[in-house]
Amino acid sequence: MRSLSEFRTCKPGFYPDQSVYAEFACAEFGLRFRDLDGGAGLLFSVASRDHLQHFGAGRCSWYPQNSATASTLASDKHFASRILREAGVPALAGEYFFLHDRHRAHRPSGHERRDALACFRTLGGSAFVKPLAGSRGDFAQAVHGEAALARYLDDVVKHYDAILIQPIVEGIEYRVFLLDDDVLYCARKYPPSVTGNGVHTLRELLAAHNDALRARGLSPASLPNDDPSLDAVPANGERREIPGRMNLSAGGTMVLADAASERALALARQAARAIGLRVAAVDMFVDIGGKPDSNEIIEVNSNPSIRLLEDSGRGDLILKIWHHTFTAMGLL
Repeated sequence: MRSLSEFRTCKPGFYPDQSVYAEFACAEFGLRFRDLDGGAGLLFSVASRDHLQHFGAGRCSWYPQNSATASTLASDKHFASRILREAGVPALAGEYFFLHDRHRAHRPSGHERRDALACFRTLGGSAFVKPLAGSRGDFAQAVHGEAALARYLDDVVKHYDAILIQPIVEGIEYRVFLLDDDVLYCARKYPPSVTGNGVHTLRELLAAHNDALRARGLSPASLPNDDPSLDAVPANGERREIPGRMNLSAGGTMVLADAASERALALARQAARAIGLRVAAVDMFVDIGGKPDSNEIIEVNSNPSIRLLEDSGRGDLILKIWHHTFTAMGLL
């Protein structure tokens, strides 16, 4: 059997991760993989003797066993939160606000940009704000002060139609990945960081970090420009965390770990069932405010990345995920 690393080294750097994994799984399970986009990996087919299934990168879902309705509900952070709380699952609350006047006649009052400031004030002028239907941690950040909120809205309006404003919550963040009701893996999340070299200031290291994020189409880390501590030169090898989002795509780290508790696993299962997902990555806070039994669901992801498994040498789990997908689609 060819190793996953062999499939990776044969592909250009821009080739989508899941396209690599799909071809790897096809070789293992005796299915035919065809790249339909000139070697870009953005569109491909998988075929058995009597069945054919197409897959696409970008906005397409890698998990067709999730219904379109369930996937769409999960991608709207307000909808997902309401569904979970209606089902008795503790989930972060929040209020949504539109940033454009388009379709104004089709929605109730109280959800316009001017209303966002009033909501922000009720939270004491500090909140965690993110696009209502964003992904990969793009523009997900803590905002402090009304001037900072105005700048944030001016930036995010160029890319998204609506935002969600939530209270800032302090806790340990975990991900639970589910196939139907089976827990495939758990991971603990850690924030992004930069590492000093004894030469460049923290400000310069962060600028390089942000340039890399922009090159991947993501918003930069938000840090106060007037903070004098940013002009310090970290020692060679000294690690400085960047608070806020913990997404892998935004430079965060995930490490495979035991579940935080049986309760956390039970909540993850409840969350996936409530939304109707067969494949789900449930992100949650545990030990909120230092309380061991305090847990809240952050998001339920219907199209999660699994690059963590490749980085952790768990090609076997990647094969389990694709076996589930191929079986659900009648290819196996």
